[in-house]
Amino acid sequence: MARRLPVYLLLDTSGSMSGDPIQAVENGLKTMQTALRRDPHALETACISVIEFGNNGVTQSVPLTEVGSFQAPPLRPGGGTPMGEALKKVSECADREVVKTTPDSKGDWKPLVFLMTDGMPTDSLEPGLQEFKKRKWGIVVACGAGSSVDTATLQKIAGENVVTLDVTDSNAIAAFFKWVSSSVSAGSAKVDGGKELGQLGELPPPPPQIKLAKN
Repeated sequence: MARRLPVYLLLDTSGSMSGDPIQAVENGLKTMQTALRRDPHALETACISVIEFGNNGVTQSVPLTEVGSFQAPPLRPGGGTPMGEALKKVSECADREVVKTTPDSKGDWKPLVFLMTDGMPTDSLEPGLQEFKKRKWGIVVACGAGSSVDTATLQKIAGENVVTLDVTDSNAIAAFFKWVSSSVSAGSAKVDGGKELGQLGELPPPPPQIKLAKN
């Protein structure tokens, strides 16, 4: 079996994302789906999972799925922002879904994680964050959209790999998902060549709508 590149998308579906923002996220997922299906490297190696955190607590709405079979899910916004629980959930999913390396065979590549939120955690971040930090990830990127985001909180999760969108309009969110698509494609090509990903600089540069957060 070929080594897979797992990609986990952690998406804020809290009440503040209702309306145009959540529609833009759904459209972004569909655009990403279409783009990756056209990429032979992504078809060969990438697998996508979607984890929602919001109205119904935390749900893995799409388990880790090969790009060719991935279907963008409908998203149901509402409620708070259980970000700590989302970090715990992705840790549990990765434990279950990512093939580990053994003395006899190479497992999957280290997963990429993209988290997108428009607000602050409404639960305790630390327990989930501690679980998250125990796992070996490839590149973790946290995206804060709009003015209610605390970049210091996101830096606890992703270190220097925090990007921001000034607004939560459809154009900005579309730009983020196009960047995710190109990042997955670039990552797939890299691992297809036998190289592990570990730094944000190994991904394509973000478009103008996406800014690197200042420390």
